[in-house]
Amino acid sequence: MTMPRSSIDSLDISTLRAQYANNQTTPRAVLTEVANRIAKYNDPALFIHLLPPAAIDSQLDQLEARKRAGQPQPLYGIPFAIKDNINFAHHPTTAACPAYSFTPTQSATVVDRLCQAGAILVGKTNLDQFATGLVGTRSPYGTPRNPINPDYIPGGSSSGSAVAVAANLVSFSLGTDTAGSGRVPAAFNNIVGLKPTKGRLSTTGVVPACRSLDCVSIFTKSCTDAEEILKICQAYDPTDPFSCTEKDWPPVNPINPSQFTFGVPKPDQLQFFNDPHTPTLYAAAIEKLITLGGKKIEIDFAPFAQAARLLYEGPWVAERYAVIQDLLNRDPQAILEITRQIISPGQKTSAVDSFKALYQLQALRQQTRQTWEKVDCLLLPTTGTIYKKEQIQSDPIRLNSNLGYYTNFTNLLDLSALALPAGFAPDGLPRGVTLFAPAGQESSLLKLGTRFEQSKDNQMTPTNKSENPIPQGQIAIAVLGAHLSGLPLNHQLTDLGATLHRTCKTAPKYRFYALPNTTPPKPALLRVTENGQQIELEIWLMAPQSFGTFVANIPGPLGIGTIELEDNTTVKGFLCEPYALTGAKDISDSGGWRNYLAKTTNL
Repeated sequence: MTMPRSSIDSLDISTLRAQYANNQTTPRAVLTEVANRIAKYNDPALFIHLLPPAAIDSQLDQLEARKRAGQPQPLYGIPFAIKDNINFAHHPTTAACPAYSFTPTQSATVVDRLCQAGAILVGKTNLDQFATGLVGTRSPYGTPRNPINPDYIPGGSSSGSAVAVAANLVSFSLGTDTAGSGRVPAAFNNIVGLKPTKGRLSTTGVVPACRSLDCVSIFTKSCTDAEEILKICQAYDPTDPFSCTEKDWPPVNPINPSQFTFGVPKPDQLQFFNDPHTPTLYAAAIEKLITLGGKKIEIDFAPFAQAARLLYEGPWVAERYAVIQDLLNRDPQAILEITRQIISPGQKTSAVDSFKALYQLQALRQQTRQTWEKVDCLLLPTTGTIYKKEQIQSDPIRLNSNLGYYTNFTNLLDLSALALPAGFAPDGLPRGVTLFAPAGQESSLLKLGTRFEQSKDNQMTPTNKSENPIPQGQIAIAVLGAHLSGLPLNHQLTDLGATLHRTCKTAPKYRFYALPNTTPPKPALLRVTENGQQIELEIWLMAPQSFGTFVANIPGPLGIGTIELEDNTTVKGFLCEPYALTGAKDISDSGGWRNYLAKTTNL
């Protein structure tokens, strides 16, 4: 596809919709930009299967044909990705196991609904093999890079789907969530993860993990976008034996997002696994809900924790075994050792074991019913901590189990859940919290989640005060103009192997100018003592030798100096000598170079 470059920075649904409505860009231009971003992100472990240009073109042609026919397309031209245990017709599904790979003739019901609504599928993302894991490292295709700090795990099993959204490569993505796979990676990538009620979204065309518990999950940057995707995906599907409607859920009153009660575990029931930062951010989230009108009530978390243990210690492992039984018997080496180790015990489960566990689960459901008589929702940490990749390698089962402490019970107890970013810790890494409610309460959770994420004190940018999150052996550099992703000089970074680390803003201590007579157009940043503004920037990482080469080629009046960021940390980046500002236009009010270009040019 040879198309004009898109002027889009944000891929959120409302932004793209407005750009299309104002004829500022086209779906073809946006998909070209998405392809460029994926190539520049340069992570071979992120996508198992990227759709070839011909397949993208075919979708775009169908998009325009539906438009000419007058068919409503609420997701017109919105790019998305799906976990590679979800089918897309005539493209392979692997479940992260090459020997299991097959090519379906029909798409999963949820994917078909999204495509009919105008969304454009970009590719199929990596996952923990057979969706067994919460770490994101159990795949023969590699571990998707955590875009915030590559030393840390991306979370799983829907690792690639979460990273694709967090790295601004797609507008939204689909994962699955049986034990927490739609929530843990949301927390580790600082995005929203919605786990709908069981059966609300069809699982026809989804490779099962535990078929009676599986859910299709949704990753977005906002609760608003998650609610849009939910409304389009949901529908009763007679081809799915577990499909249901609101008539199947116990009657519940919608949560009043400005006056509600929320449960938290007793202090001695909280587990943070020696993490020094998660407790602070969890406490801040509790206080935030209180300021939003919530009343905190301590609840007994014990029955939830007991239900969580049933998922892997009980007979539900046999459901996972049923999925891979034939392959395991035929070619056991085709399955990762860690996956075999977890699933193989399922073959020893007896019918007696199953009934005993069902009785135990039903007793726990009765106990948790008392909780829902006291509170509208629960607020829990999404996970108690986050781990480095090397930690997971040395102790894969125990640490994975730790990550499921606040997630594994959800589907066994038939709850809806919404994972939200809770801010960044001093180590530079995000933490998350999750809202839980009974079946069918997604809309209430999303309304409350929207208020939570829009709260002004919600720190959604890294603090990085006590620990430098920059990987060892890398140098960070901030760019604000023509070197930004997708702009004309960005190749000077990518040609040297630089990778995008994160986006943020300067401290409010700078003025921003458009320099005259520069090709390509360039801005200038100048630190001031008063009337300063915050300016958007990107932080890129590169090797020291590459940094030297990059700096040596910077022409005056620009140079590399020290820039103070909104989190009170500093980074090397582009500054300008004051003499060059004669005749320059002050564009500080734009807040950033992309915003300025969007108003003045059509990239």
